[in-house]
Amino acid sequence: MAVVEVYSHPVLHRYKTSICTKATIFVFACFLLTFIPPILVAYRSQGFWQREAWYREQPDVSFKHQILLLLQTSQTGDYLVWSTYQNFNQLQQGRVRVPLVKSREEDSNRDGKSDALQMTVQVPLLDTEEVYSVDLLLFFQYKLYIFSAFTMECMAYLQHTSPLPGADLTVVGDLRLHQKYPLGHTGRDTRFNTSIIDSTSIFPSAYDLRTIFESYSDRNVSTNFQTYYPVWRTGRATGQPFVISATVRYPEETILYKPGFWQLIKWGWVQYISILLVFLFVFDRIKTFVFENQILNTIVDSPTKKFKQG
Repeated sequence: MAVVEVYSHPVLHRYKTSICTKATIFVFACFLLTFIPPILVAYRSQGFWQREAWYREQPDVSFKHQILLLLQTSQTGDYLVWSTYQNFNQLQQGRVRVPLVKSREEDSNRDGKSDALQMTVQVPLLDTEEVYSVDLLLFFQYKLYIFSAFTMECMAYLQHTSPLPGADLTVVGDLRLHQKYPLGHTGRDTRFNTSIIDSTSIFPSAYDLRTIFESYSDRNVSTNFQTYYPVWRTGRATGQPFVISATVRYPEETILYKPGFWQLIKWGWVQYISILLVFLFVFDRIKTFVFENQILNTIVDSPTKKFKQG
């Protein structure tokens, strides 16, 4: 006749001893060695605290219609300028040449955020004037929303130099975010929402490119314009302006940020538990071996003994 198991349950053995014994010290030592080393292992493996994290976000960028343009018109250093900053134009006096500026922002994926800026700058020139170098600063408002509400004024720097006089310059590139330190995980961050150029200043140094770039590079968060394949064409026809055509794209960015308290705890807890399970298994087997074989003397309270006595 076949035998079938219909029910099973574990047998509980209790090992008892007084407080000040070797068995008590052994159990206390196992407790410490079970729960403390996993913290040290997780910490030393550089994975316990998540010091920084990242996420993807499409920034909300808008062109502020503020421009600073400088054209070098000879090999000896003569130049023409124009800017939306009136104080700068007044400082330059006879070197100012007012261009025709056309710009539009495109939202190609219909998400309510602009994806690119299309701009054309036509600078009228005399037939005797030639352009050898272009420096163009464009200013934008840059916003992030998902974690911290981050807002700043940023800029794109378009620059090209050629040994041959040009008729037009075509530039396509991305306005990329540059971070020296992670952003916060929450709150409102307006540390860099200040004017890059002091438009109220009447001193030439405030509009000098070296001063602007030095101050801008000191920021922990800024942008830079990554240009792909600029095209410089020569052979400007008589009476035609010098034309700058620029496409500035606003790509999705990888944002670094400092995790909050609960994210740190969640991440640290996962690291700790994964190592703790191994220690629990190992020390449980060690304690079972020690007490079953009575390596340390204890009083065994077993249900099988109670059954025999009964």
